[in-house]
Amino acid sequence: MKKLQPYLYLTPSFIVVICLILVPIAYALFISFIDLTQNVNKLSDSELWNFVGLENYVEILTGSVFWSTLARTLYITFVSVGLELLIGLSIALILNEQFVGRGFVRGIMLIPWAFPTIVNAVLWRWFYDPNHGMVNGVLAKMGFINEGEYINFLGSAFSALNAIIIADVWKNTAIVALLLLAALQSIPGSLYEAAQIDGASSWKRFVNITFPLLAPAILVTLVLRTMEAFKIFDLIYIMTGGGPAGGTQVMSFLTYQQTMMFGKYSYGAAIAFLMSLFVLLFAFLYIKLLYRDLE
Repeated sequence: MKKLQPYLYLTPSFIVVICLILVPIAYALFISFIDLTQNVNKLSDSELWNFVGLENYVEILTGSVFWSTLARTLYITFVSVGLELLIGLSIALILNEQFVGRGFVRGIMLIPWAFPTIVNAVLWRWFYDPNHGMVNGVLAKMGFINEGEYINFLGSAFSALNAIIIADVWKNTAIVALLLLAALQSIPGSLYEAAQIDGASSWKRFVNITFPLLAPAILVTLVLRTMEAFKIFDLIYIMTGGGPAGGTQVMSFLTYQQTMMFGKYSYGAAIAFLMSLFVLLFAFLYIKLLYRDLE
């Protein structure tokens, strides 16, 4: 009986995972292999099932919309995560040093991250407003643009994508810095003292001590942020609605559009599973690249 006790304790967790995660995943996977374009509630009527196999996946992969959407998703993901890692690491290195008011700075650093994403999106949409937005006002005061010749940052696809990236970086850099700061504080100070005695410069101490010992934390941060950035939806829904002319439409928005707006449930489920495959691919590449030197 004692051998079964651990499994009995874990049973409630298993039931929750099965009901809330595995069953919906299996349900969505099943939908992606049938042609369900009617009301999803009619799924209980098996006569409406029309098994089409991989037809939805073939239609997605042979269409131009999917690839252009994937390119925009990858652009937002790589630029956002790259900037967040670079800025977050710089902030973490600064906050790891001793200075007056360090605790206060660590506290206020988290304010952008504490904002709900919806609030963040509305805030930045106001900032970018071509008539009354703060960004145009600051640029005009600094002399980069003339008064009255304001820029519509959300008016073209490329500038709107970059405006979304700035809003995403502003919100999520804090959590990246926090994760890296926690890892930095676990590095023994004796390693740096020994390196200083040997005459190692600051750059060599960073390359040979800090970065290798930070690699596991960087890996976790990259995987978490890449997954989130690849699924970005709230910012785009609020700031641009996928526009202008579909110029900021990413994979999660395409899934929402096909499923909830056009009623193509099977097509949307297939896109969602392709998104999952890309996220798994990123996780695999990160592990191979960052753990290669530690093995």
